[in-house]
Amino acid sequence: MSRPVVLAVCLGNICRSPTAEAALREAAGELGVDLDIRSAGTGDWHAGKPPDARMREAASALGLTLSGTADQVDAAALREAHLVLAMDRSNLADLERLARSHGMSAQIRLFREFDPHANGDLDVPDPYYGGAEGFTEVVVMVRRTSRCIVALIASGELARRP
Repeated sequence: MSRPVVLAVCLGNICRSPTAEAALREAAGELGVDLDIRSAGTGDWHAGKPPDARMREAASALGLTLSGTADQVDAAALREAHLVLAMDRSNLADLERLARSHGMSAQIRLFREFDPHANGDLDVPDPYYGGAEGFTEVVVMVRRTSRCIVALIASGELARRP
């Protein structure tokens, strides 16, 4: 059986989703869960570029290393993914539209559905146009939520595609 693929998706794949990719990978390692973790963006503006320097700095200050380069999500990525995690409602709508346009169903969920501190706010805020505190807030939020997601996958409570 192949490793389950978890795909985190934001707008440009330079802030939130690469942070989620790193945090999910960290949580999977801590919990001993074998996952194939990836990230992508709904847009192609930053394709081939590394994560935003401000996001790398905020993550590094908290002991999380971001790597890789931005990629744009496509139908093939959705087809391969067992679980797709959208960073906000706009990303969710774009992903659902992409899946429908290719006649496929995919398990697409909002990332913060699994955040015990979400209090109904299910969007991971985009820190791109804000200050340093927004990047730090995203790292903390995404790390906390990643641990919950991986624990749910490990327990079998978060359905895996057959």
